[in-house]
Amino acid sequence: MHYHRQLDASPPREAKLFRNNKSQAVRIPVDFELPGERVLIHREGSRLIIEPVPGKRLLAVLAELEPLPPEDAFPDVDSTLLPARDIDL
Repeated sequence: MHYHRQLDASPPREAKLFRNNKSQAVRIPVDFELPGERVLIHREGSRLIIEPVPGKRLLAVLAELEPLPPEDAFPDVDSTLLPARDIDL
């Protein structure tokens, strides 16, 4: 899928409406494609606004992570390493 980020307003274009089971659907032209699998949709007066679902912010993703176990729960890998030595470049 190609996603063209349109920063400027574009001229209106006609799009085809059709039925998909009990829902009405709209066929979006390729130059108006949106990223992802889902969109947000809302009304503003007689306008219907369709926009991409915003991605999660880093802080929201980090807040969902489980805390790490205490340090002593991790194996001591340093004890298996060879001693460090100087390298001449």
